Order: sequence, then structure tokens, then C-alpha cells
Amino acid sequence: MRLLLIDEDARFSALILHHASCRWPDARVEVHSPRTHGAVSPEFLAQGFDAVLVAGSGTDGCGLEWLSDVAGRKGFAPLIFLSSDSSKTAAHKARHLGAEWVLNRANVEHRKLIAVLGAAAEKQSIARANWRTAADAQEAQRFSGAFVPGYRRIRQLAAGRVADLYLAESEQAGALVVLKVARDQQKENDLDQSFRRFLQEYEIVRRITHPSIVRLYDLGVSDEHAYLVMEYFRAGDLRTRMKAGIAPREALRVAAAIAEALQAIHAAGILHRDLKPGNIMLRDDGTLALIDFGLAKHGAVDIEITDRGFIFGTPHYMSPEQGHGEPIDARSDLYSLGVILFEMLARAKPFADENPMAIIYKHRHSPIPRVPEAYAPLQPLIDSLLAKQPQDRLSDAAAAAVALTTMAEQLPA
Repeated sequence: MRLLLIDEDARFSALILHHASCRWPDARVEVHSPRTHGAVSPEFLAQGFDAVLVAGSGTDGCGLEWLSDVAGRKGFAPLIFLSSDSSKTAAHKARHLGAEWVLNRANVEHRKLIAVLGAAAEKQSIARANWRTAADAQEAQRFSGAFVPGYRRIRQLAAGRVADLYLAESEQAGALVVLKVARDQQKENDLDQSFRRFLQEYEIVRRITHPSIVRLYDLGVSDEHAYLVMEYFRAGDLRTRMKAGIAPREALRVAAAIAEALQAIHAAGILHRDLKPGNIMLRDDGTLALIDFGLAKHGAVDIEITDRGFIFGTPHYMSPEQGHGEPIDARSDLYSLGVILFEMLARAKPFADENPMAIIYKHRHSPIPRVPEAYAPLQPLIDSLLAKQPQDRLSDAAAAAVALTTMAEQLPA
């Protein structure tokens, strides 16, 4: 029994779980707080849940709004409304909106709740079976030629030379996810290396347990396509947020959070090697997560996944040593962090040119640019991250996190 509870009071889920686990020992209840996580994504159908409980609050105003938001979606999981209004008015409204059952939140009757949950689960089981055997379901589970059961394709997010990205709903994860689907493996060309790099990404990320690292759900191969299933970030990436402008104190806090994430991956012996705003994603609750470890390097991995003589990464954010194909360590990622911090403050990249090689040259030879005069007290911190030589930078990500946090606390509002 897997239940989704839409409610602001996460503690209420403990009561629901207590009742459900008496009948189903392995029951699970997941909570979605609209105020914390925003409205339920419009593409989400809760296919991985046996039932969705919407809890009313106060005069049921919010609860009825949440119910209305999801009830009209074709194929949505069975809905149970938990009313906090003893009158019949709220129950009538809830049924009119689409709730199949209405229960009293203030006085949850065990037998009645168990009966309702059982009926909802049976109905959902039949709905899943009917969907899986439908002709359009076969097409909905196809991604770039690969048939991936258990995932409902919603739309394509991006198409690339190495992989395509799709937004999908995972029945197992009970959430919207991103499917990264590799091109067919081909031998004796660059796609063969890309295929191996893509599979290695899963091996690298699964070694790390940290809230600021993307969550990976699944890895597989279907119809000669490798696919990777990862967390979906509805709020977008740091690049989008930077376009709207970030205040200096907030920029320092964001940079400190990135440094803490780098501290976790460096402790695991991993270098990201492609840190940039597009690879820093934002969750609905405001936290961030690093993604795209396709170019990451782990000290324990023997496979060399880059061609000798080729430079991989994004020139605007490369350290001088990475741009020149020299040996790198964790301080190379700190340099990339410095570029991101400078860009958040100055709203411009520190080194720019139409020619990528010219940008790489400037990273090594041009003076470190100055931040706007109003942010002059932050220049020494920028200098300690963008130093040309690794030994002249902050020693590690932990030191960077401390320096950034301290400066954020000292900076006037």
C-alpha cells in the first residue's frame, strides 16, 4: 500500500501510516506540502500510488483547492478527501470536484479508512492493468527507440549528440523523473566513448550520499540504448535564476552550498570537471543539487574516457590547468566555483571571447577581473578562488564553504 498525502501537516501522515500498516505492514505514506513544494506538477498522475489523500484545513478552503487541482486529470489515482468540516457542505463540494470518498479528518475511523484504502487500491490496480494493455501505453513507454516499461513519457526536454532527455513519470519512484537515453552504441567512433561515459556516470554518482547531489533512480539498457533515470528539477537551473539577478548575500550563500556539495564529491575521490550554472539545479524547496557527472573522474576508475589531446568541459568555467590539458585536482573545481560566483555578482563572465581557445588563453594569462565597486570587499575572496596557480587558491572545498558562509554573514544587508 503506497499512499500520497497532500497536506501541510506532515505529522498527520504518521496517523495515516499507523492505520494503514495495521492492515498492510509495508505501507508507505509520502507527503506533498503545497506551500513547501508548490502545486502538484500538472503532468503528474500519481500512477505509482494506490490512492491519494487530500487533507482539508480550517474551513477546507485550501484542501478543496488542492483537490480541484488534481481531480480533473484523466488517469489520476483514486482520490480520498479528509474533511475537517463536520458539515455536509464540504463533503458535497469534494464529491462534486471528483473525490470518490470523503472521510472525517478529526475522527479517523480505522475500519472505514481501511475499507476505503482497499477499495481505492483495487480500483487503481485495475486502472494500471488496463493502461498497460492499451495501444497508446506502448507508445508512451518508448524513448528514442528504446522501450522502457514502468515509465510514462510526457515530453522531450532536450536532444543532444550523445543523449536525449525526456520528462516522464516513474511508477516505481512515484514521481516525475528525467530519462537520459543514450544513442545506439557504435564502435570505433566518438559515440562509443560517450556510451561508456554515460554508463560510468551512474557508477560515480551512486557512491555519494548527499542532499546536494542529484538522485539517480535507475539504470538499464533496452533496444541497444542505455538509459539513466534521474531526479527532475521543476524549478530549473542556476542559469535561469541568475538571469533574474541575485543579491550579493544570496550569491555567497548559493556558492557556499555548491562548495559543500563539492566537499562531498571530493571526499569520495571524485572531480566534477564540468561545474557550471547549467549543471546546478534548483529544487522546489530552494535547495540545490549538482548534476551531469558524465565528465567526472574517479580515482578508482581505470577507464580513461577522454581522448588524448582533446579537452572536455566548458571553456568559460575551466581552470587554467584543465584548459591546457594539465593534471588537475579538487582545486580545479574551486576555480569553476569562483567563475560562477563572479558571474552572479558582476552579471558577466570573467573572461569572454567568440573563440573558445581565446577564452582558455585568458584564463591562464589575463588578470583576474574586478567585481563591481559596490562589492569590492568580496574581491579578495574572488581572488582566492580564481588564482592562476592551484596552490594559490583556497586549499579545499571545506575551506571555501567556510569562507563563503563567513563572508555572507558579515556582508551588510
